Amino acid sequence: MIETFARALPNGTTLSCRAAGAPGRPLMVFLHGFPEAAFIWDELLEHFAAPEHGGFRCIAPNLRGFEQSSAPTEVSAYRAHLLVQDLAELAASENPAGRIEVLVAHDWGGAFGWGFGNRHGDRLGRLVIINSPHPGTFARELQNNPDQQAASAYMNFLARPDAEALLAADDYRRMWPMFLGMKAGADGFGWLTEPVKDQYRKVWDAGLTGACNLYRVTPLKPALPGQPAPAMPDLPHDKLTVAAPTLVLWALDDKALLPGLLDGLEDYVPKLEIVRVPGATHWVVHEQPRFVVGEIEAFLRRS
Repeated sequence: MIETFARALPNGTTLSCRAAGAPGRPLMVFLHGFPEAAFIWDELLEHFAAPEHGGFRCIAPNLRGFEQSSAPTEVSAYRAHLLVQDLAELAASENPAGRIEVLVAHDWGGAFGWGFGNRHGDRLGRLVIINSPHPGTFARELQNNPDQQAASAYMNFLARPDAEALLAADDYRRMWPMFLGMKAGADGFGWLTEPVKDQYRKVWDAGLTGACNLYRVTPLKPALPGQPAPAMPDLPHDKLTVAAPTLVLWALDDKALLPGLLDGLEDYVPKLEIVRVPGATHWVVHEQPRFVVGEIEAFLRRS
């Protein structure tokens, strides 16, 4: 059974959360991406909270700026280290050591998962990343790979000052193709039903400014048309490494994040396993939740 609550953190942020499993059990945290919300993890929360599947305390927060979590309007409030801090303080609210036994993260959630793994490696048992680029390989591909530059061009649209208004117009007319455009056919993989659309409408009705601010604040974006390539930030290698055993699940039909982002990942993550998933898109958690569960379970048994 899914419980919902709001958790006030010492840094002043409040995160609306979904959870399953008894407090005090080993902590398993799930981080969503754009334009999603914590509800995408419900099936996994209930599964891994069950005693026969680990008996974890499973929590999926809505990131700041999403659903009912705190949503500051300042772009600077969405810098990556602040969302990593949210995660660290959420973990500390669950156990004195602030330890996350398993961290599962998708899309933007993965950006903060990579960050947590680097900055708080002593508090992390295992990391699972689902179609979320590592900042080291993403910066490289944005600089050197024209295909990834073209695939990431949408980021500049989402960073526009009027992006949230454009996205909300006409019952989110521009939002639905973000899901369905990944797969030929009118209904994609069939998961985007009217009840699921209603869940998304409820999330988006709370506001999209925070979500768009993630794209405004990040320096990792391709050049605007006719403009020179932006300078990529200097990313020292030691600020990008993750020591925890890490599973990367990568859906190969992701049109926005290309498989070249996996090249060289072992330079940053020595205890790395990669599972490439043919016939799946960026939304693999929606498309194949049982497959995702099975791969995570197998990884937990091995690591």
